[in-house]
Amino acid sequence: MAIIAATLAATASAQGQRRRAPREAFQTDTPMAHDPVMAKEGDTYYVYSTGWGIQQMTSKDRKTWTVLPQPLMTVIPGWTTDSVPGFRGHVWAPDVLQWHGRWWLAYSCSTFGKNGSAIGLLSTHSLAAGLWKDEGCIVCSHDWKRDAAGQPTGDNWNAIDPNFVIDDDDSPWLVWGSFWDGIQLARLDTTMHLASKPVTIARRHQLGDPNAAENPTSRFAGRNAIEAPFIFKHGGYYYLFVSWDYCCRGAKSNYRVAVGRSTTVSGPYLDREGRDMLAGGGTLFLEGDKQQWEAAGHCAAYTFDGQDLFVCHGYSTQRNGAAMLLQRTIGWTDDGWPELVAQ
Repeated sequence: MAIIAATLAATASAQGQRRRAPREAFQTDTPMAHDPVMAKEGDTYYVYSTGWGIQQMTSKDRKTWTVLPQPLMTVIPGWTTDSVPGFRGHVWAPDVLQWHGRWWLAYSCSTFGKNGSAIGLLSTHSLAAGLWKDEGCIVCSHDWKRDAAGQPTGDNWNAIDPNFVIDDDDSPWLVWGSFWDGIQLARLDTTMHLASKPVTIARRHQLGDPNAAENPTSRFAGRNAIEAPFIFKHGGYYYLFVSWDYCCRGAKSNYRVAVGRSTTVSGPYLDREGRDMLAGGGTLFLEGDKQQWEAAGHCAAYTFDGQDLFVCHGYSTQRNGAAMLLQRTIGWTDDGWPELVAQ
């Protein structure tokens, strides 16, 4: 593993960018985190989230967190800035998964409001060791626009917000995306790279819906305000969680989480009323209460020690809209729909 780490450092230092000097580690029971995902190795929980080189923190009890002094990526691979003009190392929305004896971490390289983006891949045998190998790019998207003749060019989807999914046949998939044509899904090969073309599985609105609100954050992305997919398997269903509307605006954010389910990973995903998420369906699962949280979204779901756990970030009313780590236990209704257990 030391050889792998040394190889990554040597390659990336020649082509990439070194990040700012590390802070000292500190402990907190109210950690700030944007787009958090969680993993457990041994008796330690790990949270990875958006930040310069990916913010990371650890805990033994999921109550007191140690915010680590260095980002997960101390060096940013050079291919990221070659692929995404304007990207400077502020890494978005990671996802982490253990599969076949190895940890895999996907991350987003982008610039706000545009869809010239890339999803990168790292791997390691041990979270505790913290020695990650650069596995290159999983998928890129190119800016969608119209040429002089009015014909669309580029990709009508955005390669950000990745989430790994393992199906019942032990085959890996990747779900990702935001805005443009909505949430994308593709099969992966055993190296966690694309093995099929992406297909759209969820949209915020039906195509051409005149009631879709104008986008207050980007003139490029349009009105299809859906992103941050996460698929969680429970019982006989795959549950697709998505975030609706707008993040990243502090106390003005109106992010919220919706859910649908399918008996197959490829869909269709239907909400509790039977509406297809591809046509704008989705059952509201979580939104801000305007007392503790202005809004909440970009979620993940796990089973740790027999308990199903929902994780996301919430925009705190007490902290002027700062993004904070939010954790809740998931319960299940008699007809198999997830709900948050009251604290």
